[in-house]
Amino acid sequence: MPPDAAAPAIGPQPAPWRWLATIDPQWRAGLVRLAAAWLALIVLFRADWLAMADQWWNSSTYNHVLLVPAIIAWLVWQRAPELARLVPRGWWPGLVLMAGAGLVWVLGAFAGLNLARQLGAVGMLMASAVTLIGPRASAGLAFPIAYMILMVPFGDELVPLLQMVTADITIALVHLSGIAAEIDGVFINTPAGLFEVAEACSGVKFLIAMIAFGLLVANVCYVSWRRRALFMVACVIVPILANGVRAWGTILAAQHFGIEAAAGFDHIIYGWVFFAIVIALILAGAWRTFDRPAHAAPVDASAIIASPLLGRLEGLAIRPLAALAALAAIALGAQGWALAADSMEATLPPRIDLPQVAGWQRTDYAPRVWWEPRAAGASHRLLGRYRDSAGNEVDVFIALYPGQGEGREAGGFGQGALVPQSAWDWQAPGPDILGGKSDRLLAEGRVHRLAVTWYRTGAMLTGSNARLKLATMQDKLLLRARPTAMLILTAEQRATHPAERSIRAFARAAGPLDAWMDRVAGLR
Repeated sequence: MPPDAAAPAIGPQPAPWRWLATIDPQWRAGLVRLAAAWLALIVLFRADWLAMADQWWNSSTYNHVLLVPAIIAWLVWQRAPELARLVPRGWWPGLVLMAGAGLVWVLGAFAGLNLARQLGAVGMLMASAVTLIGPRASAGLAFPIAYMILMVPFGDELVPLLQMVTADITIALVHLSGIAAEIDGVFINTPAGLFEVAEACSGVKFLIAMIAFGLLVANVCYVSWRRRALFMVACVIVPILANGVRAWGTILAAQHFGIEAAAGFDHIIYGWVFFAIVIALILAGAWRTFDRPAHAAPVDASAIIASPLLGRLEGLAIRPLAALAALAAIALGAQGWALAADSMEATLPPRIDLPQVAGWQRTDYAPRVWWEPRAAGASHRLLGRYRDSAGNEVDVFIALYPGQGEGREAGGFGQGALVPQSAWDWQAPGPDILGGKSDRLLAEGRVHRLAVTWYRTGAMLTGSNARLKLATMQDKLLLRARPTAMLILTAEQRATHPAERSIRAFARAAGPLDAWMDRVAGLR
């Protein structure tokens, strides 16, 4: 008689987290400290992390970032067997990196520059990892730690440049196709109609996603740095060229099938299908050049252990609890410094007025298409129109701020001459006029406007948003309160009165713009 089958064992089952017991105790303690530090930093700088998460989820340009944390986790998992041979240790030079990341965040908070704030917030996670696990373990995790920088939503700054590049590629291909067309900035006029290379068509989201993808492939599939560099060059150039081909294809389709059919074609192609095709083309051209063996470890723990340099660096140790305390002090210090600087405001006059300008008279503001700049957070705003005896007309906008910061950035996104979701579109850069930021705008495909912007703070007059940010950072570092003024001189393009000529004539009559802005702001 066969023996009875053994009854299943009844008793306590392994807990789901039992795998933690298999991790080396030193690594287990190090990971717990790192997780605690990261959680505290994310909570402390939650406004920045929430802003980033909002962009990851709601902006198609940054949807790919949702995959970055999972990719980082996979990269760490790949390296786990080799990392097990290394010992995590506290390392005080990592605090220098933490202080640097904290300073970047502080400067971003001072200038109201979200990119710098978010870069600092992510940088503090990276620096805290280096501080808590030390140089040898950080060397084993160098790429995953560095890849964290891709969580920062960056690239919007490239949109105007990419619009112009795409427009140039498109018009060249349109002409090669034998289609009669004219280009005016980012607008292309063809027999089928007027096409705009809008911000959404600049190709920036594909370029940024391709850079993230390219960096991953370069690390995983290549050993040679030269091949990695060439592959990354392809990941930058191919999406830009492909986006120009896509725009050309849309115009070509419009010539043969009509604008509505072309728009439908573009909406189908212009998405992740297009991105997938570009990826396939790049991989098809590059896969024969991959030189990393299929089963090779991503890092070499033996080389890391044998490195004399890493050995010397590892001697600069710090106790884990002291490292955690120092990390907390740096993070809290950054928050406190930003709060103190943001609370400062310069004293402004209760009222400002547009002054008289010799040879010019105030007249009714009656634009052909309504134009009104945005100056969120400004205490005073003025908009008026001047006219001279020759018939030149110039619109003047002045905004005065008690300081610069979150919600009141003169040079912030969507502020100034071009308001998003308005009747006006950016057309092209304008001519240089007294160092101001010059933009050509277009409304309803027929009304052209030239707008020139200057910023004034302290003794500085500039058209550069970057210079304004740097000046604001300097003032707040020194806890010095200064007002900021924004001036926009703009004119509609008319056949008998070119906008550039009208603006130059007004600027000459007003005199030095820095002194003129100071008088308007009541500073002189």
